[in-house]
Amino acid sequence: MKIRRASLATCLLLAMGILPALAAQPSAKQPELTAITRATGAPRTPEQEAVVFEKADLQFKVDPANRSLHGDAALTFRATAPLTRLVVELDRNFKIDRVEVDGKVLTAQDWSNPEGRMTVDLPQPLAAGDSTTLRIRYAGKPHVADRAPWDGGFVWSKAPTGEPWIASAVQGEGCDLFWPCIDHPMAEPLTVEQRITVPVPLVAAGNGVLVGMEEKDGWRTWHWRARDPNTYAIALNIGPYEVLEGDYKSRYGNNIPLRYWHLKGNDAKARGLFAEFPLMLDFFESTIGPYPFGDEKMGVAETPHLGMEHQSINAYGNEYKRDEYGYDWLLQHEFAHEWFGNQLTNTSWDDMWLHEGYGSYMQPLYLQWLRGDMEYYANLMKQRAAVANKYPIVSGKPMLEEDVYNDEKGPGHDIYYKGSLVLHTLRHLIGDEDFFAVTRQAVYGTDKPVPGNFKPLYLSTPQYIDIVNRVTGQDYRWFFDVYLYQAALPDLVATRDAKGLDLRWKAPAGKPFPMPVQVRVNGQDKTVPMKDGQGRLELPAGAVYVIDPHSKVLRAQPHIEEFQAFRKAEMEKKAKAEAAKSGKR
Repeated sequence: MKIRRASLATCLLLAMGILPALAAQPSAKQPELTAITRATGAPRTPEQEAVVFEKADLQFKVDPANRSLHGDAALTFRATAPLTRLVVELDRNFKIDRVEVDGKVLTAQDWSNPEGRMTVDLPQPLAAGDSTTLRIRYAGKPHVADRAPWDGGFVWSKAPTGEPWIASAVQGEGCDLFWPCIDHPMAEPLTVEQRITVPVPLVAAGNGVLVGMEEKDGWRTWHWRARDPNTYAIALNIGPYEVLEGDYKSRYGNNIPLRYWHLKGNDAKARGLFAEFPLMLDFFESTIGPYPFGDEKMGVAETPHLGMEHQSINAYGNEYKRDEYGYDWLLQHEFAHEWFGNQLTNTSWDDMWLHEGYGSYMQPLYLQWLRGDMEYYANLMKQRAAVANKYPIVSGKPMLEEDVYNDEKGPGHDIYYKGSLVLHTLRHLIGDEDFFAVTRQAVYGTDKPVPGNFKPLYLSTPQYIDIVNRVTGQDYRWFFDVYLYQAALPDLVATRDAKGLDLRWKAPAGKPFPMPVQVRVNGQDKTVPMKDGQGRLELPAGAVYVIDPHSKVLRAQPHIEEFQAFRKAEMEKKAKAEAAKSGKR
């Protein structure tokens, strides 16, 4: 999850109770990020596209006393085409002390990092199929997040007991904020080793499997190993943690380690949250398929910011709040990203609705699985009230993360809530059997996933549409052309005459939209096929009818737009009053 900067749209969502309020951190003066460092997901260079990122061996020494980071990164790449240089990203505010290629120390003339995109000339050209290891030693003060996770960077905080409490949250600005990487969704390293050195008695909870911990001269080094992590999912979580441990026996026959690193003092609340782990696992495994990282762990770390989907070590900072549905929505949402984000990874930020739309749909779907239809529809209605329809969910062109998530520049929160409602509509259109078959194909590449027969994969929106068409045996491009590639929602025009009801879809840009419509007439549900976007239903004299009685179809609804306009006016009025009040002080 990534909630962008606090626009008016974000404030509206906070007021409506869809997003929790976040506390701001005091902003300190720090060097500005370059455009390259700030803009995660920029097009890769030809050199970056011509390598497979085989391994990242990362050593971090984190010093809370002066808020500094010493890094030593050995990056192994395999060339898929002849290469004479390597290109990685690293925030230029770090001082680079040493650069090596396969053990050979390079001179300052052999590399440069003027804007945060580092170019390294190779001592010897690489042929296709050859591998090489680039080692970079660097140090400095990592960029501080002013309002994590709204803005990316490090969070330097204190636990209630006084010890340092530190977290990284870099989805918005990318992995290059603290380690040299290829800052693009399609540049996941196949393996990551992390050795995180912190002062005693701090704990460093990391991605993947704990290999070991060594203690020397007042420092502890925690060694973690993970496979196929999303670039921004590699995370540092450091604090005076205690850990809750358990195991979940999967319906697929494997045992999944459960781990929760939490702060002292909230033991009862921590146990309550930990008790939700098996229930959520059972939901996802029974509804979607095997937990993708069962050979590592289901891990969660308590953090001084709201949360983030860090693979096998999700960040959790919701302060044990349960909403009106009686569960921790943040824990469930971030956990959903293990399937939709870490297992299935978007090929471009323009396809981010595949992460956030599916991740958001898992909340009402979980409530339906847990308690039935009432909470499912209540949660969907809450999402519906937040849909803005200012920009298409998918633009069809490469996009930067900041433009996708920003409500003023791109779809923003619509990739969450509109994306969720599009999936709800698709589910009812094609039926549960095909919908969940599509979802499994998108997530695992197979409709019959079992542990060991799938690997993390990349997916684009056109590829997702192809899966829908292949599974259903029909062409549903009309559905996605309207819902994903247009900003406005389709409008259903209903006209009643003496004998019946005429229905006509008015889709944006005049797009075809043959969406069937249910109508309840005197208590009986009838389906109008809507061939060519039009249909008619004969009605008895005096009949009472309700269009779409089961709320299956996402469409324009004037009463929701009126509500949104009212809330916007109220928020603007409140903001003016607060500004005037501040001006008088």
